Amino acid sequence: MGGESTTRTAPRSAGTGTAQAGGSRIGHRLSGLAMALGLVLFLGGFVWGALIYRPYTVPTSSMSPTIGIGDRVMAQRVDGTEVRRGDVVVFRDKSWVTNANVVKRVVAVGGDTVSCCTNGKLTVNGKQIDEPYLPAGSLAEIQNFPTVTVPKGRLFLLGDERQGSLDSTAHLTDAAKGTVAGDAVSARVDAVVWPMKGMLKRPTGFETLGALSQPGPLRTIELMIVAGAVLVLGGGAYGPIAKRLGRSRTRPTPEPAGAR
Repeated sequence: MGGESTTRTAPRSAGTGTAQAGGSRIGHRLSGLAMALGLVLFLGGFVWGALIYRPYTVPTSSMSPTIGIGDRVMAQRVDGTEVRRGDVVVFRDKSWVTNANVVKRVVAVGGDTVSCCTNGKLTVNGKQIDEPYLPAGSLAEIQNFPTVTVPKGRLFLLGDERQGSLDSTAHLTDAAKGTVAGDAVSARVDAVVWPMKGMLKRPTGFETLGALSQPGPLRTIELMIVAGAVLVLGGGAYGPIAKRLGRSRTRPTPEPAGAR
């Protein structure tokens, strides 16, 4: 039967029967480790964020353009002792608004003197403050107000939209002269997350008066969540990809005619 013209097929490689169709044993172990680490990072980021941050929706335009009406912000939980000049904070004061959170910028802390305006600028402790976060071309305040000495443990706050903000200047005739107790603060705004404006810029105009507060770990938390998701997806995709590649390598090839 040597003249047979039939064609037989054989695998490209004989194999020993020990290789896995869906990839090597080491590959499966590494993909499992990647998925486990990814889950830890992903879930850990969310848990850490929930412990440190709170989301708020700002219902007014008093902080425009830094925070617009309806913007969603992430604010780090802090107490009054951690607040610094230039911080945008969330607080409650029943003499301002009953049973509602208020978002304003701290421009003076306990022991400071604050007044407006000198050459169109806010003055704190005799220093004129540059405020680049104000709307372009706007004044530091629409009205002059006398020098206010902020009592210890209290804060003087203004909105970035000075023309329409009901801030400390609207409460100058109150017993506290427009100031708010530091322990009324519950959080410090780190970023605007919807729409995605990102982290708030540092209020550098206050640097000559003392140290500024440092941003919270929001960026680290975001990195953990993103890296965790990538590791989980990558680890989960290893098996199907390796299996497909394995099939393509073991496709049969024709033998020469008459071969046995």
